[in-house]
Amino acid sequence: MAMSCKDGKGAIMDNGKYVRYTPEQVEALERLYHECPKPTSIRRQQLIRECPILSNIEPKQIKVWFQNRRCREKQRNEASRLQSVNRKLTAMNKLLMEENDRLQKQVSHLVYENGCFRQHTQNVTVASKDTSCESVVTSGGQRHLSPQHPPRDASPAGLLSIAEETLTEFLSKATGTAVEWVQMPGMKPGPDSIGIVAISHGCTGVAARACGLVGLEPTRVAEILKDRSTWFRDCRTVDVLDMLPTANGGTIELLYMQLYAPTTLAAARDFWLLRYTSVTEDGSLVVCERSLTNTQNGPSIPSVPNFVRAEMLPSGYLIRPCEGGGSIIHIVDHMNLEAWNVPEVLRPLYESSTILAQKTTMMALRQLRQITQEVSQASTPNWGRRPAALRALSQRLSRGFNEAVSGFTDEGWSMLTNDGIDDVTIVVNSSPEKLMGLNLSFSNGYPSVNTAVMCAKASMLLQNVPPALLLRFLREHRSEWADNNTDPYLAAAIKIGPCSLPGSRATGGQVILPLAHTIEHDELLEVIKLEGVVHNLNDAIMGQDMFLLQLCSGMDENAVGMCSELIFAPIDASFADDAPLLPSGFRIIPLDSGKGDSSPNRTLDLASALEVRGSGNKVSGDRNVGVGSARSVMTIAFEFAFESHMQESVASMVRQYVRNIISSVQRVASALSPSLNGGIQAPLGGTPEAHTLARWISRSYRSYLGVELLKSAGESSESILKSMWHYSDAIMCCSMKAMPVFTFANQAGLDMLETTLVALQDISLEKILDENGKRSFCAEFSEIMQRGFACLEGGMCLSSMGRSVCYEKAVVWKVLNEEDNAYCICFMFINWSFV
Repeated sequence: MAMSCKDGKGAIMDNGKYVRYTPEQVEALERLYHECPKPTSIRRQQLIRECPILSNIEPKQIKVWFQNRRCREKQRNEASRLQSVNRKLTAMNKLLMEENDRLQKQVSHLVYENGCFRQHTQNVTVASKDTSCESVVTSGGQRHLSPQHPPRDASPAGLLSIAEETLTEFLSKATGTAVEWVQMPGMKPGPDSIGIVAISHGCTGVAARACGLVGLEPTRVAEILKDRSTWFRDCRTVDVLDMLPTANGGTIELLYMQLYAPTTLAAARDFWLLRYTSVTEDGSLVVCERSLTNTQNGPSIPSVPNFVRAEMLPSGYLIRPCEGGGSIIHIVDHMNLEAWNVPEVLRPLYESSTILAQKTTMMALRQLRQITQEVSQASTPNWGRRPAALRALSQRLSRGFNEAVSGFTDEGWSMLTNDGIDDVTIVVNSSPEKLMGLNLSFSNGYPSVNTAVMCAKASMLLQNVPPALLLRFLREHRSEWADNNTDPYLAAAIKIGPCSLPGSRATGGQVILPLAHTIEHDELLEVIKLEGVVHNLNDAIMGQDMFLLQLCSGMDENAVGMCSELIFAPIDASFADDAPLLPSGFRIIPLDSGKGDSSPNRTLDLASALEVRGSGNKVSGDRNVGVGSARSVMTIAFEFAFESHMQESVASMVRQYVRNIISSVQRVASALSPSLNGGIQAPLGGTPEAHTLARWISRSYRSYLGVELLKSAGESSESILKSMWHYSDAIMCCSMKAMPVFTFANQAGLDMLETTLVALQDISLEKILDENGKRSFCAEFSEIMQRGFACLEGGMCLSSMGRSVCYEKAVVWKVLNEEDNAYCICFMFINWSFV
């Protein structure tokens, strides 16, 4: 726009084509634009009346100015986004080139080793024909004996020598060929990926390596990663016992670190570490660590009860500044977790580099990416809470569950004697620190005097059940495992309110309210509303709504070695940030790195497989699921607050309570296992009802639109159902009621709604459509009923997890039964994708 004026008081037309604005008018318009970027015609006229300096400008010209202003801002935003993407691609290209150079060095090193090995083999073969073969073979075997090193000096000068040695060894692992790295299964590097992740092959202990881009400065990255307890959920504590400055401006720190036990079947681990922070010649920031073992003339940490001393081999972080902002980071984790100290069945858990990569290395990258996103998005998310507050809630849930599983005596936990069967462990904690904030009244209405917390925990081995699949079922179908057969009198001893029975029965159903999620949606924080909860089976308290704060992670079946967790704690309706939490839940850790051939929606007809409705029919069909030998260990821990004078009675009740839950989980796991009667197979179990519905949907589509919906399907109902199940677009049916709910969906439809066929009936049409979709459907509903079908414009909708879904267009048609009566409404969302 031309920006000059003859009299300096108002805008004038230039040859009838352009409007020239004064600086004062531009300033006024800019101010109004920031208040309302897209004003209506009424609002524009009001702006002219309220702002005298704009009085001689036509409303049409004001409209054009706002249109141009929005266009310019859109162009600037797009240019900024493209510059950001270009910087990221440039940095990723540099990273990939460095990785390619490292791999070429590794290949050369392997070729050299292979040549040496062949030469050595030939020499041994030739020597074996000679009379001196014994001495040759003996000398060859002696090369592999580990020499006994003398104790290292732990004085300040000795610590500096150890630190420099640690730095050299770490860099050789991060950017060199000291360890043979192989790509982590299932990881695909790219500008939007978490990074390049690799695991070790053939080295001592377990090791993982990752490199990636983060939008934070190196000093901020180092600060976050050093504070390990804020992002590494298994870390109980990291204490800095001493700090020494170095001549080159670096620092040497002596650390004592404790890790929680992942299961009740193994002891926790601790480490005595040296951490060295320095800056290299090229300006990179390095933080490296290693265990201090076999030292003298310096500080040391003796063995701690209930902990096994593990070893950290040279590990750490290489952080380099990136052009245009941000950092390129290399992470190496290398540990010897002393697998000999655990039962043999659990040793894969301590000998798997894949599990180390998922729990530690990738978790560090995820934390950095999450904080980067939070810094760039200053808006307040759902429930009016900042991301940092939501992360704090997640950490409190995870930490509380870890404390319950480990049950350390220094936190006040003491074990009760069992009842002759050691399947469930009962521990009690009456320490003031544990009970702080739990001063709620009991069911009799009187305030608590002698309050204590009881935890019942157990672990069990699962066979052929994908952890993510089992976890998703436990999350979506609480009624299948929550036990209600508690004694009415003993139930009165359990604290009512935020610390009541973790598995209380909901008579009105369960509503999942999304609260927050990480970038990769690998972790969900949500509020569960249990409607009409029966807290007391004596009917003293009935029909109240109960709220649970719930953390769900590890639901991706394609992620190798990922731990799956479902942790929850009752909360009151106020939902305060500092509300007392007694976390309970489930943790499932895979013991084998292999992946089974599983479908994300294999829970589809689990209700019949579990026989929960009394029908003895098992699912059947023609789609076989691969049967593997995958094993996993599940750990269960439930916490209760109770009146301490009823300890024995409550212990008996909660022991039986957890045993009932274990029995229910085993029943669910058996139904989910692909080895059960050939596996859970076709959609809806291939029932006659499913075949009939698929035939009605296909016939009605052809009748109303004049074309075939499934062009490659045969004439049999079985082939129609199979083709519809694997159809690329999302097909779903909803009932013809005042409040329509979904009754069927194909695989794409379930993926779009992020649910299963069992949980599908709990989702109403109103919940997934946005306002435009609702208006469009209501406007076309009469035409659908009269004409039989309608085409809706593209728009947005929501999945059951609250994620936004866009679609190119939607086709809606009426499904007729054999008598040509309307049976249901069918939707087909074409070219849908998550936003």
